[in-house]
Amino acid sequence: MQKNLYLIIILFSLTSCYTYQVKKPVNPATDNKKKGEAVVNNASTAESKNVNSQQTPIPINIQEKLAPNKNFKINAEGKSYKIIVDRWEGDSLVAHPTHNPKKILKFHKNQINGEKIAEKRFSQPIADIITITAYAGIGVLIWSLVR
Repeated sequence: MQKNLYLIIILFSLTSCYTYQVKKPVNPATDNKKKGEAVVNNASTAESKNVNSQQTPIPINIQEKLAPNKNFKINAEGKSYKIIVDRWEGDSLVAHPTHNPKKILKFHKNQINGEKIAEKRFSQPIADIITITAYAGIGVLIWSLVR
């Protein structure tokens, strides 16, 4: 029992509340649907416009997505990289791996898959799970000491 408890404590101490999440582009067609009755009254014309807007992909500006001094997970030339962006030099991205600041990586903007750019963000659900589990563990510990 005690070994399992130590194992669980070690695993939760190694868990991070930060995850890499892909930002989904805002689609103006879905925003119109949320506004309510104005869209319902013009349903036939709005639906024809929505179909046309969904067929054309929204262009992704990689230089705006990859801001300096932020952590990202990108796919370039079939490989996945976890990087910290340093700067843009023309059309080339200069970055370094997250755990190796001495190594410099350079990517042309055409090498980077714009649809799979994931930004490192704080994940509230994971933090909540860790907090609840810690409280439950403390409760079990107190219960076992009192018993």
